[in-house]
Amino acid sequence: MTGVNDAARIAWLLAAAAFVLGLHLMNSPATARRGNQLSAGGMTLAVIAALVQIATGGDMNSTRWGLFIAGAALGGAAGLWAARRVAMTAMPQLVSLFNTVGGGAAALIAIAEYARDTHPSGQVATFTVLDVIIGAVTFSGSLLAAAKLQGYLSGSISFAGSRILNVACAVAAVGSAAAVVAGAHSLPLLVVTAVTSLGFGLLMVLPIGGADMPVVISLLNAFTGTAVAMAGFVIDNSILIIAGALVGASGGILTKLMADAMNRSIVNIMAGGFGTGASGTVPVEAASGGSVRSITTDDAALQLAYAERVVIVPGYGLAAAQAARELQELAQLLEGRGVEVFYAIHPVAGRMPGHMNVLLAEVNVPYDQLKEMEEINPEFPRTDVALVVGANDVTNPAARRPGNAVSGMPILDVDRARSAIVLKRSMASGYAGIDNELYTDPKTSMLFGDAKASLAGLVAATKALVG
Repeated sequence: MTGVNDAARIAWLLAAAAFVLGLHLMNSPATARRGNQLSAGGMTLAVIAALVQIATGGDMNSTRWGLFIAGAALGGAAGLWAARRVAMTAMPQLVSLFNTVGGGAAALIAIAEYARDTHPSGQVATFTVLDVIIGAVTFSGSLLAAAKLQGYLSGSISFAGSRILNVACAVAAVGSAAAVVAGAHSLPLLVVTAVTSLGFGLLMVLPIGGADMPVVISLLNAFTGTAVAMAGFVIDNSILIIAGALVGASGGILTKLMADAMNRSIVNIMAGGFGTGASGTVPVEAASGGSVRSITTDDAALQLAYAERVVIVPGYGLAAAQAARELQELAQLLEGRGVEVFYAIHPVAGRMPGHMNVLLAEVNVPYDQLKEMEEINPEFPRTDVALVVGANDVTNPAARRPGNAVSGMPILDVDRARSAIVLKRSMASGYAGIDNELYTDPKTSMLFGDAKASLAGLVAATKALVG
């Protein structure tokens, strides 16, 4: 048995090395796929090692094996179905559901181990309550985030006394957890910790607006990793500790980077109330009273075809319209005419970290054409046409002025291009709930309609007009 345990620990060490290397490869879109494959290989090795250790431990019987196999089959089938069937537009919701499952599983492990061990040490009890609190907050918060992203709930929700209730949940969770750590071995107390933490997670995410959802998803992902690491300490499993710590640390770093990209603190984001989500439509004339210039598909196609440099700015509207392939076809057509084409990627464009990168990589857009905000912003003054597809708040020049919902948020400098074409359904505001001043800029033309249909029309018009 000692030999099996030693072999399992060596396998877990190799798996951990694969996780670290895989995470490093994910730093670049060009190597991200290889990093994902290496990490998946490491996880496969870790699972096989765990199965061997369980099979030789002598604690399994036919009932337990049946439950184990049934759970693995059900989870594997759900994961395979999700990987094959869930559309890219629903990927943020899927990530939130994965966070839900991870956080909930980690919390249940801690509760089950606490119920089994009647005399846990103070250290183990500390890891247990941390696991329960973080895991429960992640479970309820991620579930609510998924519901918001799916459109079952509006962006920002608050009610009278919600903040007081949230504080009460936090106090109750910390108080009951402190009693458990102090030595009061009581499963009901731990259940109180779990229930109040679930309430805190719901009330924490409830008032957060849609514009902040990419940051929230990243933060909850970090919570999931931290909860898994705590579960590893509870059951003394090194691979859970390492994997959870890697996810928690990388998620935390990403959250900080995204908050910086919005020029806001994480505490400010979690306080909620930033965006209420776009709802309905308003007339084509901007609410600010500025003049909006509409353009025909043929005119837009000519402008793009005879440009020397075009910068494409994708946003969530591109994903919602499922128009990435049409956009890539248009870009290829322009490149065939000698036009230099780049894609400007804002850190919080879309509904999750890296949403635009993944969306464009899925249709084989070359990685070297994807430019981050800091790299592409100096190029806009030398850009003939900036083509905005579905991006709103991240292109709003109002961010450069104080006193509005996006003040101070770094934006893509689309208004500094020589001209801009915006593909949009209507003049409805983005998640920040304010008008985009780019749309009334004299250099901006609006091509109204569904992004997929508009891009297909641009492709056809370009082929017909210029060959």
